Amino acid sequence: MSLEVEKKDETKEKIESGEEDEIVENHVSVDGTTAAKKKKKKKKKPASAEIPSEVTVTDAVEKLEIKKNQEEADEPDDANAGENPEEKKKKKKKQKKKPATEGPKQTDPPSIPICELFPDGNYPIGEICEHPKPRDSLDNSLSLNRMTNEEKKALDVAHTDYYKDLRQAAEAHRQTRKWVMSWIKPGMKMIDICEQLEDCSRKMIKENGLSAGLAFPTGCSLNHCAAHYTPNAGDETVLTYDDVCKIDFGTHVNGHIIDCAFTVTFNPKYDKLKEAVRAATNAGIKEAGIDVRLCDIGETVQEVMESYEIDLDGKTYKIKPIRNLNGHSIAPYRIHAGKSVPIVKGAEATRMEEGELYAIETFGSTGKGVVHDDMECSHYMKNFDVGHVPLRMPKAKSLLNTINKHFGTLAFCRRWIDRVGETKYLMGLKNLCDMGIVDPYPPLCDIKGCYTAQYEHTILLRPTCKEILSRGDDY
Repeated sequence: MSLEVEKKDETKEKIESGEEDEIVENHVSVDGTTAAKKKKKKKKKPASAEIPSEVTVTDAVEKLEIKKNQEEADEPDDANAGENPEEKKKKKKKQKKKPATEGPKQTDPPSIPICELFPDGNYPIGEICEHPKPRDSLDNSLSLNRMTNEEKKALDVAHTDYYKDLRQAAEAHRQTRKWVMSWIKPGMKMIDICEQLEDCSRKMIKENGLSAGLAFPTGCSLNHCAAHYTPNAGDETVLTYDDVCKIDFGTHVNGHIIDCAFTVTFNPKYDKLKEAVRAATNAGIKEAGIDVRLCDIGETVQEVMESYEIDLDGKTYKIKPIRNLNGHSIAPYRIHAGKSVPIVKGAEATRMEEGELYAIETFGSTGKGVVHDDMECSHYMKNFDVGHVPLRMPKAKSLLNTINKHFGTLAFCRRWIDRVGETKYLMGLKNLCDMGIVDPYPPLCDIKGCYTAQYEHTILLRPTCKEILSRGDDY
């Protein structure tokens, strides 16, 4: 009995000192024969026997020591030096927190649709700004503090689904243009640039008939051509180092359109032109808001743009706004909804209204500042207000059915008609234009030899605030 008591005392002391490995060795060496015998009788003895209880204690101590050693090894010595035990505990608690679950990450090149990147439907919100006080307001009645007004907040909540559609289309635009900017370079054919951009945009928006897709053809107007140029089949135009290229494309979800454009150059001598137009666009966006007069926006844009000059090949040019090009209001499945946002002063005093969607776009030119129709037409759009018109030409009837099925009242181009399988349709298309069912939109050009630039954003006049939907890190 005295021998067993001594052994138990030794075991307790070694447990307290943490020498669990020696406990097992000493126990075996002191009474090797007894231990061997006890191992043989282990199966017959009940669970309450003394030796199994001692082994259980040592096992538990070993596990605790191992766990403690692992936790100490995980922490760097330098970082923990001089820290209080309480601070170490806080760090351990932070490490134990599970990381937030993340959705799938976008590939390069982009291939995962935006709706799959944000399966909960919470798409990135655009830049939020307060509505400005209109210039002609004599009191604060027109500049109500909408951000904190409960009634306006309730109206905002009621339009959540509408906002989500617009934000999804805007995110698709952002990711597409970011990718395009990474590879566009001199020497590429314009038709290849457009087709690669449109293929990516279709993936991002997850094209689905008229429910989601491209809102209008990709504009890639060069130099003196300001807008509405996209290459037709067989166009071999190549982008060069000295070109000024305006990339203008749109996306939509359930007919809710995002219209956004930017200018691409490779020669730094055009930087002032781009800077002037970008600054003018931002000034127009800042001026826009509920109850603001459209003429005030035009005056602001002109003032900013005309404050810039550019030196090209030893000659100084004043940068002028192109006075017969405008921004515009947007409605579901209707890119030009009726209101025009001028970029020069002297326009009508129509006011912007709550809930309206606008494309604020400005064009700057080193030429006359006026555009005219020129070159071969590529853009077309069905007249939104046209009713039933009897057609005699079978090819025109067939083409109209194709247009209604694939494009509706959204703009399209000849490449897109080719893409859906139509052939020998030019006479039918001309007939539809002659009958007023389809409107042609030929390229718009200033004088040859000049250079034009464009920047554009889509803004939403929410009841509480102004949201610049298409704003990104790039512009």
